[in-house]
Amino acid sequence: MANCVKCGAALAADSIFCGACGQPVGATGQGVAAAVAPAAVASGVSANGGLTMNLAAALSYALGLITGILFLVLEPYKSNRLVRFHAMQSILFSAACIVFAIVWSILVGILVSIAGFWVLTIDVPLRLLIGLAIFVFWLYLMFQAYSGREYRIRWLGDLAAKQVN
Repeated sequence: MANCVKCGAALAADSIFCGACGQPVGATGQGVAAAVAPAAVASGVSANGGLTMNLAAALSYALGLITGILFLVLEPYKSNRLVRFHAMQSILFSAACIVFAIVWSILVGILVSIAGFWVLTIDVPLRLLIGLAIFVFWLYLMFQAYSGREYRIRWLGDLAAKQVN
């Protein structure tokens, strides 16, 4: 029985890749790895069957609090600093958006009770504009995470970096 050159794990006789680290085995493994690697990177799947780290970092923003928490606790991703940072920033960004929406609704409710319903003629377009701006910024955050950059939102990014370290 042979051992892996990279990690030293025992290899089965007919294996092309190491079961522990995914390293190609022998001359035939090199050709297979060269053929499989570009397709795996293009699809966002790593050699061990999970997501690539940059895709996991981007997906941590997908459902906000839910995916942020998932990527903080799932095993292969919680050990990667980039994924942890973006997952924590996703949680903080989602929480900030929720708090902003609650405060905005309370303020509009107070203004409507004081000034009347004409305030809604200003509130509805402004709320749509703010929602569009948040959506575009959310897409930008996903793009930065997918690019492998540690883009920090002012205050929230610093807090996320402190939590990750």
